[in-house]
Amino acid sequence: MSHSMKTLIYIISFLLFISWGLYIYLSSMTPSLTKNWEEDQKVLTNISFSGTTITMKDIRNFRYKSTDSFEKWYYDSKYDVAQVTSVDYIIEPFGDIDGFAHTMLSFWFDDGKYISVSAEIRKEVWESFHPVLWLLNKYEIVYIVWDEEDLIKLRANYRKDQVILYPIKADKKDIEKLFLSVMQRAQSLSQTPEFYNTLTKTCTTSILSHVNSLRAEYQATPIEWGKKVFLPSHSDEIAYDLWLINTDLTLSEAREYYTINELSEQHQAWENYSKMIRKEIR
Repeated sequence: MSHSMKTLIYIISFLLFISWGLYIYLSSMTPSLTKNWEEDQKVLTNISFSGTTITMKDIRNFRYKSTDSFEKWYYDSKYDVAQVTSVDYIIEPFGDIDGFAHTMLSFWFDDGKYISVSAEIRKEVWESFHPVLWLLNKYEIVYIVWDEEDLIKLRANYRKDQVILYPIKADKKDIEKLFLSVMQRAQSLSQTPEFYNTLTKTCTTSILSHVNSLRAEYQATPIEWGKKVFLPSHSDEIAYDLWLINTDLTLSEAREYYTINELSEQHQAWENYSKMIRKEIR
């Protein structure tokens, strides 16, 4: 046997050994609900369902002095699925690398209520993040249910990240189904923990799963999990190409127009904050 062939066999054997060890390691890991969580993620919203009524206990609505200084506050509320009127797609680009972003959904009801949902890593106290660890069952995934003011002000007013608030064009019945699906998933994760995964279970792939479930009802082709999903700041390209963003602008124009940081700063103390940060459809 030649030297090169022996080397190849050695490399393959080593990779198989590493793969088997990694498989054993991942198989032994168990997600948990009972760790020493960061203060802002200790409490998850409890959600219950009765007919078209969804009761939520401990909806997050923090008040901030800075990103690290805040007053924890939660409230309870009920929502009628039949009253959900619209949904917005929110993108928060961040970091110095193109493509890094967080994506969220916000729902509006005809009684004036707004509720937002964000799929996130649930952080332990002093836990640091590393992209490789996101693949190795290091972090749990949860859906955080927010008052919209908390969700947007934290990002736009305190983190100073760009926040793009896209109005979505969709049939009301589909919005109702989307809201119900998201809330069911939020409650499931609050009771049965799962691991976060950079490739398969993120903020954007979570939203995509809900959307693809709706598309399956119409026997529509599922949206593929490609570059624009794994680089979430480009995920609006998918929505734009599918005519889901309610706009006649070009995508670059829509990104600029629907950025709401300035409005969020101007109206942060207004009682009708959620209405004031929304722009007319263009």
